[in-house]
Amino acid sequence: MITVLVADDHPVVRDALTRLLEAADDITVVAAAGTGQQAVEAALEHSPDVVLMDVEMPDMNGIAAAQALQEAESPAHVVMLTTFSDRERIFAALDAGALGYLLKDADPDEIVRGVRAAAR
Repeated sequence: MITVLVADDHPVVRDALTRLLEAADDITVVAAAGTGQQAVEAALEHSPDVVLMDVEMPDMNGIAAAQALQEAESPAHVVMLTTFSDRERIFAALDAGALGYLLKDADPDEIVRGVRAAAR
């Protein structure tokens, strides 16, 4: 079973992602967070296999949260999920330790495949 933390500051998006991932028979969402700081704390507490994290969040953005998880030596694989596709953000996220980068307008199946690929 793949365990996932969903981090997004929009409750509707966070809930939709949770429902999408929970519909897969091999994925369980173990926690959800609405800020970057909450995402770091929840990831360290729950040790998910994958953190599906929005880039832009209050308190600490997703890139800084990914960096904090890397510095804390969290085993979680971070996949960024965002509406932004500019090269600067993509490279910043990857440099911060993110394993992948998905756009929010991706097909739902692509998001599930991205989580599974990150877990492998």
